[in-house]
Amino acid sequence: MSSPAIPSATACAPVKHPSWVLVTVCAMALMSTMGVSMPYPILAPIFVGGPVDGFTHFAGLDPRLLMGVALAANPLGILIGSLFIGPLSDRYGRRTLLSFTLVATLLGYLVTALALDQRLYTLFILARFITGLTEGNTAVARALLADMHGQIDRTRAFALLNACLYTGWLMGPLVGGLTLHLGDAVPFLLAAAAMLPCLVVLHFAVPGGPRREGPLRLLRAMREQQSLGLLATDHRLIPLFLFQLAYTLGINALYEFSPLWLLEVLGLGSAGIAWVTAAQCAAMTGASLIAGRLISGPPRLRRAGQAALLAACCIVLLAAAPGWLGVACIVGAGAAQSLYNAVLPAWMSERFADHGQGRVMGLLTTTFCIANVLIALVGSALALLSVRSVMALGGLCCVASALLLLRHAREQGA
Repeated sequence: MSSPAIPSATACAPVKHPSWVLVTVCAMALMSTMGVSMPYPILAPIFVGGPVDGFTHFAGLDPRLLMGVALAANPLGILIGSLFIGPLSDRYGRRTLLSFTLVATLLGYLVTALALDQRLYTLFILARFITGLTEGNTAVARALLADMHGQIDRTRAFALLNACLYTGWLMGPLVGGLTLHLGDAVPFLLAAAAMLPCLVVLHFAVPGGPRREGPLRLLRAMREQQSLGLLATDHRLIPLFLFQLAYTLGINALYEFSPLWLLEVLGLGSAGIAWVTAAQCAAMTGASLIAGRLISGPPRLRRAGQAALLAACCIVLLAAAPGWLGVACIVGAGAAQSLYNAVLPAWMSERFADHGQGRVMGLLTTTFCIANVLIALVGSALALLSVRSVMALGGLCCVASALLLLRHAREQGA
């Protein structure tokens, strides 16, 4: 079953310059993602390779467990925020929600930097969580592009957006890893600075015109239109949610624990981890650009399953890979993930558009964040035994998801 279309502040009115809006959204996504991704290669060196003090051994706990909580805090915030940010952009306007989230994220990075400078672990975790509440705005960017589907090719637009997101994932870790020696707080100060040009670009180039409604209507909209509510509204989404959850458990195992793998298996520091992450993101950017050319036109769910299976094979190999062969697995899994991410959101946008693009894209972001939190907590416990066991778990989750997704695609003729 499907629900009637959700009233939207951005209801698919033609945009005067769709190509310019596409370029603007992609540039903003690049700068914003740089800020989000800067911390990833530096948490392992800060906690596992850092000094023995009240921050890295808070409450007498193992640094790996403390790192796991730090890894989980941010996506937990993104999870909660993504339940509402995408759907609310359907009602209040894309630019309004993007403006609010960018300002709040900037302030969150500043508090995070303060917590690191003062070595306050509790404040650091709280700041990472609060920052995450407003970082889940990728769904809004995807919804903005989906709004223009009659003026631009949706699959190519998503592929270009993904390429910019991956470029941000390339540049952010590189900048973070290369500046960590200046002080633990410096990468987060740079992340805050990256939000300023995003706000400028957003103000001048993205269409406005949001509807203004009172706080009571806002609370009702948050309750009624949160993304997970779609699973009760449209039962066709339940298997897709489960496939996406299993797949992103494996992908997040790769994203979150490959820096620890590089630290423990290859002995790399923050700079070395940053260069490997940069190579991975460069491969993701290139694969995404290629995907925009090769898989334009009607997207097919089977292609997403094939890309997921390729990523799964790379992660399983990483669990047993010796030395530098693991770097090739990390890069290969990233490239396969970019192919998957170019197809599935476009297919979901096309198939479930009547629910509101912000809400549908928000469900994808929410699912990713649920997996992010789960693997951060479970993975940090497994990492006490071996970081390879984390990759084995992630790879098996990806394999199961890919095989089930391929079977579902055959059954649906998609």
